[in-house]
Amino acid sequence: MRLLVTGGAGFIGSHYVRSVLTGAWGGQEPEHVTVVDKLTYAGNLANLDPVKDDERLEFVQGDILDAPLMEKLIGDADAVVHFAAESHVDRSITGAADFVMTNVVGTQTLLDAALRVGVEKFVHVSTDEVYGSISVGSWDEERPLEPNSPYSASKASSDLLARAYFRTHGVPVCVTRCSNNYGPYQFPEKVIPLFVTNLIDGGSVPLYGEGANVRDWLHVDDHCRGIHLVLEGGRPGEVYNIGGGTELTNKELTALLLQATGTDWDRVEKVTDRLGHDLRYSVDIGKIRTELGYEPRVPFEQGLADTVEWFRTHRAWWEPLKTRAAL
Repeated sequence: MRLLVTGGAGFIGSHYVRSVLTGAWGGQEPEHVTVVDKLTYAGNLANLDPVKDDERLEFVQGDILDAPLMEKLIGDADAVVHFAAESHVDRSITGAADFVMTNVVGTQTLLDAALRVGVEKFVHVSTDEVYGSISVGSWDEERPLEPNSPYSASKASSDLLARAYFRTHGVPVCVTRCSNNYGPYQFPEKVIPLFVTNLIDGGSVPLYGEGANVRDWLHVDDHCRGIHLVLEGGRPGEVYNIGGGTELTNKELTALLLQATGTDWDRVEKVTDRLGHDLRYSVDIGKIRTELGYEPRVPFEQGLADTVEWFRTHRAWWEPLKTRAAL
C-alpha cells in the first residue's frame, strides 16, 4: 500500500509514520509513505529523523489548501491518513480564522481531490472535543456534536464534511475521534510537555481555575495503532472513538507531574479559567474494541514516566521550540 500522510511532521502524524515504517504493530508494511506538511510552528522535520534514511519515505512541504498539489499526491496514493490540523484550543480562542481554513477548507480540499482521483481508504483524524462536555458516562459515536470552542467547531465541521462526501459521493472515509494524547515529540504548548519542561527548568506552571476539568489520557502509540486498525479494517462511512481509559482532573495530572519532576505545589500558579472550558470528556471505545480488537496497551503510569524521561533527555529537541514560540 502507498500511503499519503498529511501533517506527518507533527506530533501524532510523525509517530504514525515512524511506526508504520518500522513495522511497530506488525502486519504488512507500506511500499511507500509520502508525508505532506506545511511545517508551521508545530511541524518539525526533526520528528522524522529516526526514519529519514528509509527509502520508502518521501517528504513534501506543502499546504493541504493547495488543490493541484493534493490531487497529485492523492493520485499517487492508495490511502490517505489525514492528521493535518490546527489543534491548540487557546490559539483558536484568540484567532479562529486559521482553524477554519486548515481544518474545514483544507479537509474539503483533500476530500475533493480524493473524489476526483479515487482512493481505497481515507482516514480523517478528529477529536473527542467535537462532542462537547459530558458530566457522567461516556459518548458513543452516535452522540450529537456540540462543540464549544472554535477549534472543536472546526473539527466538527470537517467531520461532517467527511460524512457528507461518503454519503453523497461514496468516498471511502472513516473518522476517528481520540481523547487527549501524550508522548514523545509533543509540541511544548500542550499541557504535559509544557509542565514537564517548565518544571525541570525551574519555572512555574499554570493551572486553569481549580483544576477540576477531567480528561481521558491516551498514549500516542495507542492512538496511532487504533488509527491503523481503522485504516486496515474500518468500515467506510463509520466513526470510531479511540480512548486511553485513564481519566484525571487537571489537578490530579498536575500532582503526578510535580511528583515525576521532584517539585512541589509552590511551582503552580492558578490562572483565569479558559473561555468555554469543557468540564469533562469521556469516550466509549466499545465499537472499535468489538469491530477491530482495539485495546489501549500503554499503562498511564509507565507512559507518563517514559514521556517525562524523554523530555528530560531531549532538551536539544524542545528548547529551540520553546525559545522560538516564547512559551
